[in-house]
Amino acid sequence: MGYLNMTFHGEPSMAKLREVKRLVAGHATTDGAGVALVRILGQRDVVDFDPFLMLDAFDSADPRDYVAGFPWHPHRGIETVTYLVEGNIEHGDSLGNSGVIRDGDCQWMTAGSGIIHQEMPKPARRMWGAQLWLNLPAKDKFAPPAYGDIVSANVPQVAGEGNLTRVISGEFGGVAGAFQGRYLKPVYLDVRIEAGREFQAPVDPENTVFAYIMQGSVEFGSPGSGLLRDKQAVLMDDGDQVRAVAGDGGARFLLLSGRPLNEPVAWGGPIVMNTQAELEQAFAELDNGTFIRHPA
Repeated sequence: MGYLNMTFHGEPSMAKLREVKRLVAGHATTDGAGVALVRILGQRDVVDFDPFLMLDAFDSADPRDYVAGFPWHPHRGIETVTYLVEGNIEHGDSLGNSGVIRDGDCQWMTAGSGIIHQEMPKPARRMWGAQLWLNLPAKDKFAPPAYGDIVSANVPQVAGEGNLTRVISGEFGGVAGAFQGRYLKPVYLDVRIEAGREFQAPVDPENTVFAYIMQGSVEFGSPGSGLLRDKQAVLMDDGDQVRAVAGDGGARFLLLSGRPLNEPVAWGGPIVMNTQAELEQAFAELDNGTFIRHPA
């Protein structure tokens, strides 16, 4: 069994390790105006990964893979979280916001009731990162759209023995992240581990927990469970502790934890609602020009 001795305030306890429940390798595809990416999570994964809807990973040194970008398009009912390890992406939206996401930055966009925006990557030495879609609870589907621009310098880091963790959102090691979700309260960590070293993190036993291995190889769960290669999402089983050990080349992964919504999902392209009627309403509003409910 995957149990780990823990001690808090001098009192011994047993933490249950999260073992690997499912691996998702994703598939190469294009989106937007022709951006090459790997779709790790999508509609087939909604139930298992609730409240996380989609994860797209990108990693290229060839601007031809991404400069076509994502021209103006709508969203409703979700939050999109774009984390850029390296690169340069210009963005703008129907609220009048505009800006640039650079190395180590993150953009947390609440689409809510409806927003139209664009994301246009610019040539860079390397375009490396991921975009995550978070579902919004039914009661918050029509929340006012908003942006949370997270600058790299404001992302705290927690150093451990042989590991370093950037705390993008939530809390880790007693350190609050650079951003706190308004509607969902996910933990979003960027974890780097030196070769052969270990990382541990307590997690809410009621949360969905998964990792996306960006680089290297890593073992999750009990010792001897085996190394997993990069470019995979690793869904964790029940438990309240994540344990990870890096392979010979070290490892880097994103660790996500969030409370499942357990609500119906009706998903049509860039819009995610709870019923088919709500989807049809959204697309009708796009057609008749009433989609934006909170104008700038």
